[in-house]
Amino acid sequence: MAQLTDDCFAFGGELMRIEDGLKLIGARVTPVDEIETVALADADGRVLAEDVAAPLDLPGFDNSAVDGWAVRHADLRSDGETALPVTLRITAGDRGAYMLKPGESARIFTGARMPEGADTVFMQEDVREEGGRVFLPPGLKRGANRRLAGEDIATGTPALKAGLRLEPQHVSLASALGLRQITVRRRLKVAVLSTGNELVEPGEALPPGALHDSNRVMMAALLRRAGCEVTDAGIFRDEPEALGRAIAALAPGHDLIVASGGVSTGEEDYTRKVVESVGTLVHWRLAIKPGRPVAMAVVKGTPFVGLPGNPVAVFVTFVNIVRALVARLSGETWAPAPPVQVRSTFDYRKKSGRREFVRVTAKITASGVTEAHKHPRDGAGVITSLTQSTGLVELPEEITQIAAGDLVGYRPFSEMF
Repeated sequence: MAQLTDDCFAFGGELMRIEDGLKLIGARVTPVDEIETVALADADGRVLAEDVAAPLDLPGFDNSAVDGWAVRHADLRSDGETALPVTLRITAGDRGAYMLKPGESARIFTGARMPEGADTVFMQEDVREEGGRVFLPPGLKRGANRRLAGEDIATGTPALKAGLRLEPQHVSLASALGLRQITVRRRLKVAVLSTGNELVEPGEALPPGALHDSNRVMMAALLRRAGCEVTDAGIFRDEPEALGRAIAALAPGHDLIVASGGVSTGEEDYTRKVVESVGTLVHWRLAIKPGRPVAMAVVKGTPFVGLPGNPVAVFVTFVNIVRALVARLSGETWAPAPPVQVRSTFDYRKKSGRREFVRVTAKITASGVTEAHKHPRDGAGVITSLTQSTGLVELPEEITQIAAGDLVGYRPFSEMF
């Protein structure tokens, strides 16, 4: 399990910018050190533990990029059509060793090995074949439509870097290089829980004043998307002693504990007080909206994160802070995707010194311009503002207002995980 120092989350400032939090996580949090070897078929989504160098050239031989005719470029006329006899026929997978003599051509297919002496391939749609000869137009450059051995990647070249979260294209490259298994970091074990007397499990009857717990399932889903194994620890009532015992019991078997609710500074916010009794807590006041209060703690060497109680605030703090913490603990080389510039269709005012995230839907106009349309409801408890939007407009600390027509930074939900 992760073993962090009690003061690793200490921060001396009043309000913390996102960048300050990310720097602190990067400097003070260490990854889990257990690694394992998995079959390539099971490697998608795992974090690579060691660099992978190419054990062979890719491709391993000069080959044709198209169906067509292989020729010696020196045989081609520059002032008109060239006619050459077709003396060879080479298909993909043909293991024969062929020599193309001067003044000859070879019928060749995509992926087939180039015959010795040939250096250029004409596409079949650009030529005509009659009576055992092929007629080639002028103007094709030497080496056209030929793939060189090692052109994709050469033997010994770095192919995949440690810290990479493997995606299908990375697994494809590893397979093309002949690998059957790969060394990865152990998956993080993360416990999630919700707190509050008002919460009941989905599917249960709702007493007066009660709500179905929506935060815990969202946190678990976000964590699984980040490659974690999740333990659902359930809902805890505002009973400090029971909650404290539960958190202390979860710590030794998990790399991270994530909770929602009860982390603000009110007298009914028990989670913060409980964590202080079983670990070392730092109350981060993030300069963001929604989602300012975040509790960062270490309990028996295991990091604990307490997120706000409102669902939108949970989502925003997770994708901006918890995702980075998970990446660091996983040994993953990760950075948030930079916002893309889109055109605002709305006016908006905000306080200086605070970064705000506005829920929007991006739409492409008939002229090809991407516009951001603000969701009509701003509340941090409005879950439909997430389901009915496509992403967030990120407004930096120094901006105090925007007007319709201004360019703003847009982060689609699909690139946040």
